[in-house]
Amino acid sequence: MKTIFSGIQPSGTITLGNYIGALKQFVELQNEYNCYFCIVDQHAITVPQDRLELRKNIRSLAALYLAVGIDPNKTTLFVQSEVPAHAQAGWMMQCVSYIGELERMTQFKDKSSGKDAVSASLLTYPPLMAADILLYSTDLVPVGEDQKQHLELTRDLAERFNKKYNDIFTIPDVRIAEVGARIMSLQEPTKKMSKSDPNKKSFIALLDDPKQIEKKIKSSVTDSEGIVKFDKENKPGISNLLSIYSILDGKSIAEIEEMYHGKGYGEFKADLAEVVIKALAPIQEKYYQLVESNELDDILDKGSEKANLVATKMLKKMENAMGLGRKSK
Repeated sequence: MKTIFSGIQPSGTITLGNYIGALKQFVELQNEYNCYFCIVDQHAITVPQDRLELRKNIRSLAALYLAVGIDPNKTTLFVQSEVPAHAQAGWMMQCVSYIGELERMTQFKDKSSGKDAVSASLLTYPPLMAADILLYSTDLVPVGEDQKQHLELTRDLAERFNKKYNDIFTIPDVRIAEVGARIMSLQEPTKKMSKSDPNKKSFIALLDDPKQIEKKIKSSVTDSEGIVKFDKENKPGISNLLSIYSILDGKSIAEIEEMYHGKGYGEFKADLAEVVIKALAPIQEKYYQLVESNELDDILDKGSEKANLVATKMLKKMENAMGLGRKSK
């Protein structure tokens, strides 16, 4: 069975875009792969965080993983900072990284642009991400288009390490979903839906209540044509809404277009709101049962224990390859 690794930052609310583009896929993947799902809290502190809010978000994200259908008996769910090998291996991967290639990362350019000063960790984020992936002999990494560049760097670093020291790393492949990997903003449909967007109307959070969901969908940006038709280039708003409807309701886009032939956006949006509310209701119910429970702590304890065993073995191989310590381990 091949291995999959994926990490999500606990840096705010999880959106419908995160669910469709990542979490929903994970539920399907767990039956076919050996899955490691990591709450990457060390990545979150590359930008300032409130410590109490961060800890709350860690629990919240873990509960959402389980609420959407991740089975702890089939997968390993854990918190990054509870597995010390991640930070240790991250430093070692920095030592085989070049400043020039890190400065070329699009996300670093975007996040550092126009700022007087940024954390050094914002630059060295990709080597830690590489370590996260390589510690588990990962075969596939499911990511959105925005992380593809980081995955390409991970592959380069793994190949460089293997060539320079010892051939110990599996070279991971990128897995990008063909449908739904990029759900767009409800207010700016040419931009990806983001939990960090200051405009709260631009995204649906997984924990939004029915009234919030209905209000956000009704106020979503479309166009003046009034025809429910998928045309990403000329009708990005309605095309985005059609994608959401199709993925959550299981109907093809062609079927949905036929359903709303001759009908306006108002009726379509009202029905889409009901589809979203219905899809999120069981997730929200399970989330609130789990988030403050001892069961959640037990699951994370077991996940960290398992991850530590696997990651520490690879870390020792890395240390041996680089000649660290007084003797071979």
